[in-house]
Formats: sequence, structure tokens, C-alpha cells
Amino acid sequence: MLLEGSCHCGAVSFSVNSSGPQPYQRCYCSICRKAGGAGGFAVNLLADNQTMQVNGREHVAVYRALNNGEPSTHHRCFCRNCGSHLWAWNEGWPDLVHPLASVIDTPLPKPSHFVDIMLDSAAPWVELHAGDHVERFPEYPAQSIEAWHKSHGLWLDE
Repeated sequence: MLLEGSCHCGAVSFSVNSSGPQPYQRCYCSICRKAGGAGGFAVNLLADNQTMQVNGREHVAVYRALNNGEPSTHHRCFCRNCGSHLWAWNEGWPDLVHPLASVIDTPLPKPSHFVDIMLDSAAPWVELHAGDHVERFPEYPAQSIEAWHKSHGLWLDE
């Protein structure tokens, strides 16, 4: 599925192919929450980094959190004009990119199931969503985003 996204001010737009576009995983880690999670979480999608096309790349800034005083291998990309958190990329998985669902302009499928992750880092004011179709994890689940999509019959072969 071709995903198209943009920042709030329009300085940055991008497109990328995704076989796993279901916005099901809500991350409550302190970095996602503070960098762009208005509800106390952020929803990252999975996409093929080799297909990423960016317009306005000169307006993209990168934030790397410190991990024991060293820059993280996780690069969070923002619009330097309006501050919109656009996507994340990790040196450990260079073929993948994780656009935030909140900046995708393409209509996304509405999830019937959610996975809440990094709950040990959730802000105390955050009210978790109720429902029968929510799995919760104190940190990262063992199942990858790709494996989750495949196990739910939602993986799109391109």
C-alpha cells in the first residue's frame, strides 16, 4: 500500500510503500509520548525504507535520544519548521522505516485490535483504552510488526 504523509506546515511530504499499514500498536514510551504522542502514545507504522521518497528533505531534522550518554541508534525525524514528528528509522534495521500514523494523509484501515506497548513508561495521567481487543505489554512484545500483521491476515504482499 502506498502511504503518503506530510507535516502540518506542508514543508515536508513523503511517500513510502507498506505491507503492514494497520495502525494497531500504541507506544507509551517516554520518547514517543513526548516527541509526538498527543494521547500519551504514538502509533508507528511499518514501511520499506528503500521506497521512501521525501520532498522538502532540507526541512527534516533528526533527534536521537541518549542511551547511557550515547546517541541512540533510533533516529526520529521531524519537520524543523512546525515540529511534526514524521517517521523513525533505526540503524539496526536499515531496510525499515516507521512513519507515524498521525502524519499519514492516505486513508488507513481502522484497526479492530490494538497492542499497547512500553506501559512501564506510560505517564500516570494516561487512561488506557478499554476493550476486549487490546493486548498490553510492559515493554516491547516478542512479536514484530510484520509477524503481527501476518498472524492477523493483514500483511499486504506487494
